[in-house]
Amino acid sequence: MPNMTLSIPDDLHSIVKEHAEIKWSEIARRAMWVQAQKLNLMDSLARKSKLTEKDIDELDHKIKSGLLKRF
Repeated sequence: MPNMTLSIPDDLHSIVKEHAEIKWSEIARRAMWVQAQKLNLMDSLARKSKLTEKDIDELDHKIKSGLLKRF
């Protein structure tokens, strides 16, 4: 299994160091799996999509306009 090095903020590092009983690498691995599964799902949906780049831009504009009006 490949290794990965992560940079974390000092305040997070101090908490991690205080709780050496926790398998932090397992927590990080699970979080990355969850994110990777979401990305795979989005990629799968995008591959099946018949929307053009122009369609996406129009939807993006409509959504942002609606949010601006709402908030």
